[in-house]
Amino acid sequence: MTVMEIDRIDTDRIEMADSSDERTLDAMFEWLEKMPVPEGFKVEIVEGHIFMSPQRNTHWDIIADIYDQLRAQFPRTRIKSDVRIDYPGHLNGFATDVTLVAKGAAMDAKGLWRYQDVEFVAEVISKGTAANDYGPKKAAYAEAGVPIYLIADPYTGKCHLFTEPKEGDYLSELSIHFGQDLDLTNTAVDLTLKTDEFPRD
Repeated sequence: MTVMEIDRIDTDRIEMADSSDERTLDAMFEWLEKMPVPEGFKVEIVEGHIFMSPQRNTHWDIIADIYDQLRAQFPRTRIKSDVRIDYPGHLNGFATDVTLVAKGAAMDAKGLWRYQDVEFVAEVISKGTAANDYGPKKAAYAEAGVPIYLIADPYTGKCHLFTEPKEGDYLSELSIHFGQDLDLTNTAVDLTLKTDEFPRD
């Protein structure tokens, strides 16, 4: 198997440099920094497992579209993409496709953004990691109290909006087809998200 074919690396089979038996996110990310990750791959840790997924053209176009629409409303310093944020749960260090942090948010002592300051998250589905976005990552965002979680799925041509986080789940879910407007005017984002230019795979 070549490195380009890797979607998931099981860290239980990786001998970490850390001398203790207990893995930490910091140790795992330190190991990843020494690993030759191919350019154009997104790397994150979900429930203690390392996932690498390629950034395809369709994937990037949707991310850029969401970013541009947020950028019309918010300063660039509040919008993040592919930046590590640690979330509740077992070894969750996510590199979300698009993140909006609260006004006045500041990095912690380790130079990371705090999940408590996240107001909006958008994930664009990749085939190899779709189960994470619909499963453990959704649960972690809900547990963290992220008010708005958006999944854009170019394989089904749909967006799924999750709001009202409570006790590790979202109480409200709305699905729309690409091409329909997504009304976020009564949320922290306060805009109508256009999806008519979201490409499909």
